[in-house]
Amino acid sequence: MPTPSQTHRLRADAVRNRQSLLAAAREAFAEHGMEASISEIAQRAGIGKGTVFRHFATKESLAAAIVSDRLDELAATGRTLLEDADPEAALLEFMTAGVELHVSDRSFCQAATTDVRRDPVVRAAADRLSGVAEALTGRARSEGVIRGDITGEDVIRMLTAACQAAAPERDVTGAWRRYLHLIFDGLRSEGARPLPSLSPLPPLPPTA
Repeated sequence: MPTPSQTHRLRADAVRNRQSLLAAAREAFAEHGMEASISEIAQRAGIGKGTVFRHFATKESLAAAIVSDRLDELAATGRTLLEDADPEAALLEFMTAGVELHVSDRSFCQAATTDVRRDPVVRAAADRLSGVAEALTGRARSEGVIRGDITGEDVIRMLTAACQAAAPERDVTGAWRRYLHLIFDGLRSEGARPLPSLSPLPPLPPTA
């Protein structure tokens, strides 16, 4: 039976391994998307594949941990921007931060089309982000700087749209900034015409 000091050391080692694993996975997924392998992640972290699976049962659950952290980082940025006196500038800065995240992390967009998005941790983080996006959008609506029928969900979807519009050259020319500002001009209240209604998204099926 391990002594208290040995138990403490084992726990400290496990914490360090997990931190190294998450840092390595974050880098690998950002560079290679969901194609990043567990072997590569383990090698980057300086641990064995078995250690990876002791912390996360599947690659998808590891990716879910990374994606949820990314979502929470963006939500934290949004909460800080809620204190900005200029709701228009705050919303644009939030959207800029969101597109920058998409551009810098290949797995972030890909996760939306995989089982990762169904993970309860990711879904909870996405709900938190949606709440922040709606708060920022609501402030801009109430001040009349954007059209009155724009929702936080619209804003979240348009982050991906700006990234995809510039996808063939996004890291070379920074074209996403051009398309983000074009999208943001479309949010403004001047000359707005009614939008078609948006049907709610169907609920995601539960994970197995």
